[in-house]
Amino acid sequence: MLGLPYNHTMEPPATFFLVGIPGLQSSHPWLAISLSAMYTIALLGNTLIVTVVWVDSTLQEPMYCFLCALAAMDIVMASSVVPKMVSTFCSGGSSISFNGCFTQMYFVHAATAVETGLLLAMAFDRYVAICKPLHYKRILTPQVMLGMCVTITIRAVISMTPLSWMLSHLPFCGSNVILHSYCEHIAVAKLACADPRPSSLYSLICSFIIVGSDVAFIAASYILILRAVFGLSSKNAQLKALSTCGSHMGVMALFYLPGMASIYVAWVGQDIVPLHTQVLLADLYLVIPPTLNPIIYGMRTKQMRERMWSLLVGKGERIILN
Repeated sequence: MLGLPYNHTMEPPATFFLVGIPGLQSSHPWLAISLSAMYTIALLGNTLIVTVVWVDSTLQEPMYCFLCALAAMDIVMASSVVPKMVSTFCSGGSSISFNGCFTQMYFVHAATAVETGLLLAMAFDRYVAICKPLHYKRILTPQVMLGMCVTITIRAVISMTPLSWMLSHLPFCGSNVILHSYCEHIAVAKLACADPRPSSLYSLICSFIIVGSDVAFIAASYILILRAVFGLSSKNAQLKALSTCGSHMGVMALFYLPGMASIYVAWVGQDIVPLHTQVLLADLYLVIPPTLNPIIYGMRTKQMRERMWSLLVGKGERIILN
């Protein structure tokens, strides 16, 4: 059955109802507390990174500028879902308007597409810094960096706008209960009275092209980086280069591994993996990276750690003096 024919005159529901995590309602209060703590850490950590890079002239290098953009996207991604999720867990379910649901979905998908592009840009930055250090400033000029960021943003907008349009124009004539914590694409598509496979196929193809190509280029960059690093004669230089790349690789693992697991489970393991596990995976995929990214960069990047500490201590001293 492909569902009812597409009906342009069918009125969409005024609101959808988010149930949270089906089957784990008894754990909702604890999840709300955990999410609130993680969201607070994500906001404070990423805001601190943006502030430090913005005000410290010694951090106006491509690596830190890309990190600043990544931190800003982490704030957007977390803020687009976590407040509503916490409200849903606290109240046992909450409503969201039709337009609000698709706006949330758009920001989640667009922020994800921008983040994967930024991770690719950061891998390219490390490749140039380690493999072509003498040409670093000539290759990664401010104009080139701006062009990369604009291209990444345009790619996200162009790829995600048709998906939101296709799904929002499906007829919704039945249940308005979304078995999820936020307006996740597949969970909303299941409520449509027409065949949602075109939008689902478009989403899968877009994800495969964008994420697949980015991961391939990132892998190629790091293969070349590792070849160059192990070709260095100095052990100290090797360790320094590996330490610099270690934080990047940790952030990439945090972003891609849960994301791929969530997509794989949603498409392949729907009848095998319990629904609450699918929803929990999708939730954690959007919350864990924004929470841990600033911690990883703050702990592993010495220059960033020193500047963050200097900013915090400086503000503390000014407060005490006043």
